[in-house]
Amino acid sequence: MNRTGRSHTRPHAAAGAFALIVSGLAAHPAAAEHKALVQGVENRVLREEIERAVGESRQPAQTRIEARRRARDAQDAAELLLRSEGFYDYAIETDIAEGDHPQGVIRITLGPRTHFGPINIDWIGVPPNEEAMKGAFDSIEIRQGASARAEDVVETQGRIITALQIHGYADARAEAPDVVVDHADTSMKPTFRIDAGGLVHIGAVKLVRAKGRTAPKFIRKLAPWKVGEVYQPKSVAELERRLLDTGVYDSVTVSLEPKSDAAPDALRPVLVNLAERSKHALDFTAGYSTNEGGDFDIRWSDFNRFHRADTLTYFGKLSANFGSQTASDDRGGVEWSAPHFLSPGQTLKLTGDWFRTVTPAYTEYGPQISADLTRRFQTTSFFTEGTSITSSEVKDVKTGTVRIVTVRLIGALALDHSDNPLDPRRGWKFEAHVTPTDIQGDVSLLYLKSQAQLSGYLPLDGKADYVLAGRAQVGSILGGTIPGLPAADRFFAGGGGSVRGYAYQSIGPHYSDNTPIGGLSLTELSLELRRRFGASPFGAVVFVDAGSVSSVSTPDLGNLYASVGIGFRYHLSFAPIRADLAFPLQRPSGASQQPFQIYLSIGQSF
Repeated sequence: MNRTGRSHTRPHAAAGAFALIVSGLAAHPAAAEHKALVQGVENRVLREEIERAVGESRQPAQTRIEARRRARDAQDAAELLLRSEGFYDYAIETDIAEGDHPQGVIRITLGPRTHFGPINIDWIGVPPNEEAMKGAFDSIEIRQGASARAEDVVETQGRIITALQIHGYADARAEAPDVVVDHADTSMKPTFRIDAGGLVHIGAVKLVRAKGRTAPKFIRKLAPWKVGEVYQPKSVAELERRLLDTGVYDSVTVSLEPKSDAAPDALRPVLVNLAERSKHALDFTAGYSTNEGGDFDIRWSDFNRFHRADTLTYFGKLSANFGSQTASDDRGGVEWSAPHFLSPGQTLKLTGDWFRTVTPAYTEYGPQISADLTRRFQTTSFFTEGTSITSSEVKDVKTGTVRIVTVRLIGALALDHSDNPLDPRRGWKFEAHVTPTDIQGDVSLLYLKSQAQLSGYLPLDGKADYVLAGRAQVGSILGGTIPGLPAADRFFAGGGGSVRGYAYQSIGPHYSDNTPIGGLSLTELSLELRRRFGASPFGAVVFVDAGSVSSVSTPDLGNLYASVGIGFRYHLSFAPIRADLAFPLQRPSGASQQPFQIYLSIGQSF
């Protein structure tokens, strides 16, 4: 049976080809053979697309009648795909292949490929204003002379509607385009038929569920528009993001009120539908390190306690040491987090707690209060400023016990341009902290403590299964002295999150009894080669860490302590489970050191 493209092409019939989009040409499950053999197409990519459109069958045809039926079905599928790819002057012949069992064959003669001719927009009803019209035409990316693919026409129609909505025409819609295929000059001339609708002016926020725990006034203050402004889709999306960022809702839906529900030429309200999460939540976590022992955390959270999407959290942490472990961090307190405080994108956090910290270098305990204001200026970029006051006792070998009041001013910058916070494969991160500090009491001292860390991630193959990751951190204390500076405020290195393989705080100078002294400057370096095994959840890492702590305020690279190690990863949907085995290459002077250290955690090491 022979069939040609010309005999089935009418001036506007080509629009039917647009029903087939490449995304719909998904491969069928693995099968024994194609429903029909495809012959006559030399271009491998096009031939494979036709074969996918034709499909496969798990069972071969049993009779010549069945094989011929499959060939006719394959012919229909091939025609639809050829038209979607711009081939309108094709010819297709069906046949039965010779062999042990009958199999259908389609022989294709492609003919010339159709190219785009003039492209136009036909406005239905009142056309949009000049700016919106220009935006609609500018959104058309297909050009005269390009291959006339149906997918490009469909995508262009969607871009025109999006451009109109961006310019305030929220009700813009498209009718089926007029597509004329001229076989004489092998051109396709699409005309998009667009109804722009009227220019929409946005109204106030309208709560779908009026009875919720969040005060309506708070929600309305988050709207990034003024009533009467021209509708902007990004403004509606921004309100939805701001509500989701609070973390107190299970779901948030923000949308423009449908045109059918609004009065003609009236302001269009924005509908907000909130599903609030449970009023309370109890969280419990536990962790263990061979170096620092175990820890247990419990948190009780009240959501929307003061009806402004806030979170009030009571927390406690208890450390448990086993065997030779000497580090612990016990604390309990309360924290209040108020998102969008004073201005959208700002979060106020107030914290008060009592703590007791024990490390190989010092013991510190006492109450503290803090207030932080964090501003988000990009999706994953933040600036934090705040202050804290701590009244504590600090004990170390050299200074004994000192009672001090410490006032800190906090400035912190965090930039995250990686693709995944917990499992980055490309991009970079930067963090910096500057903390002017005033200590009064048994010790009086004014100093400036600063730290900065840069991490980078470079994929080594197209799928990012191999990733080279690096980290560099430096820190410095200006105005401090040792032993004048309390041990709790000095720099230490060694252990998980620092230089793996070395005992906690073991890098740097020590007293004669092996107690770490700490320093006025810090340097840490890490390099990892990460490997993920294709689609499986398993991965592996080899790494090198190095670090130094110096008694002067200038970071010192001349006395680095290095380690090497291997790691294993099991990737969950949100982050990998990490297990690292690290081996120190040196023994710090005066410090006891095990031959290796093991670390278990969630997320990559940096």
